[in-house]
Amino acid sequence: MGPRVVLIGAMGAGKTTVGERVAERLGLDFRDTDHDIEEAEGRSVSEIFVDSGEDYFREREQAAVAAALDTHDGVLALGGGAVLAAATQEILQGHPVVFLRVGLSDAARRVGLGTSRPLLLGNIRSRLKQLLDERTPIYEAVASWVVETDGRDPGDVADDVLEVIS
Repeated sequence: MGPRVVLIGAMGAGKTTVGERVAERLGLDFRDTDHDIEEAEGRSVSEIFVDSGEDYFREREQAAVAAALDTHDGVLALGGGAVLAAATQEILQGHPVVFLRVGLSDAARRVGLGTSRPLLLGNIRSRLKQLLDERTPIYEAVASWVVETDGRDPGDVADDVLEVIS
């Protein structure tokens, strides 16, 4: 039991868009742990960050990832910061994990400058660069495979994900 594939990567990498396409092609369900948390909390990720803080969110996130890995057998996308927790890195071992790598320009374009993402408050481009620099080595260490997304159509990225997990 466990997901057919777990997608990780920074915000703007296309985890949801690509994940939905991969799930459709495999005839499986798609699940996103950020959506699981929002459903359980009855509020958005941004609201959780503002009202309860990042530490509270990260606790919920770690529990959501563990639950999804135990119960979901389709395509699973994790929030961009989910792999920061050592416990999450550990439970991902043995699962087919694909890192959707995105560069700064594409991530900024996809996320948009008017974003409501809590970790991008202030100078969005500068903060996004900092997050990419900090997290990319972790994504690479956790992933079984890396698929590049810059300048690419989500359908083509989904094709590459399907190829590497076959």
